[in-house]
Amino acid sequence: MKLASGTLVLVADGRKMLVFRNDGDTKYPVLTTVTHRQIDNPPTSDQGSDAAGRTFASTGERRSTYRETDWHQQAEDRFASDTAEALEKIASEEKGAIVIVSAPGSLGELRKHYGKAVQDRLIAEIDKDLTNHTNDEMLSVIAAYDASADR
Repeated sequence: MKLASGTLVLVADGRKMLVFRNDGDTKYPVLTTVTHRQIDNPPTSDQGSDAAGRTFASTGERRSTYRETDWHQQAEDRFASDTAEALEKIASEEKGAIVIVSAPGSLGELRKHYGKAVQDRLIAEIDKDLTNHTNDEMLSVIAAYDASADR
């Protein structure tokens, strides 16, 4: 896939987001950072200390345990929602197509929160975690992406 000048590229996972704009052209893309954000999200075991809740059957001696709250996953889901909101704001100010590159789990959560400006200009969703890769590595993954293979 070739990136036209002005195309926005969101690279995200559950803890880090990077928004770039292609300030180059289709032959020589140049990713310029528009914004970035990162959160500290320790494992659930470090975030919560309560034991799982218990319930008792109304008759007999049966007991059940509730599942523990996954604080880590909740933080990642909240971050995905915030990321989609930030991308929507940027998309309303910038022109050009949008490409989203995100870890598969985060991509699923992001999709739930796309706004109209993002939905109308989204040209590709790539399910890869590239948040800790160089711009050249990101560009090579995007260049190798074939949108027709997803259909």
